[in-house]
Amino acid sequence: MSRIFYTHLETPVGKLLLVAKDGALCRVDFPRSGSPVAPDGAWQKDSSALREPARQLRAYFAGELERFDFPLSPEGTPFQQKVWNELCEIPYGTTISYGELARRIGNPKASRAVGLANGSNPIPIVIPCHRVIGSNGKLTGYGGGLEIKEKLLALEKRQLRLL
Repeated sequence: MSRIFYTHLETPVGKLLLVAKDGALCRVDFPRSGSPVAPDGAWQKDSSALREPARQLRAYFAGELERFDFPLSPEGTPFQQKVWNELCEIPYGTTISYGELARRIGNPKASRAVGLANGSNPIPIVIPCHRVIGSNGKLTGYGGGLEIKEKLLALEKRQLRLL
């Protein structure tokens, strides 16, 4: 039986809940209504099990890291996995549309399904679903709320200008 560990991490977008299973990050949850998400009662609190994801997330928010490099284990359908893998290929500081993401996975008519898979991403920020926007260039839904999506995109654009 797998052991699941969690920790909370203070960030500029609120207190995130990080969850690892079998040594890989499997969830990042944004706070809800300003409060951190409570962990499942069966999970074990252990910040050492999430040391590297926490370190890299801190570096990301400090503008010192553009690409994460630690094991991930998002649970989802094969289609969702395909979408999430492609999200990781969107360069730091850039955005694409849902239609473009659908084209990149070889299914140009699947922009709605891509949007649903994007919205089901269990590891936001690390799997950068915030980099997907509407075809009109406007921000669209985000699990953490549009304000957080806007902050993440602004952070990445600001860091690019400093290079």
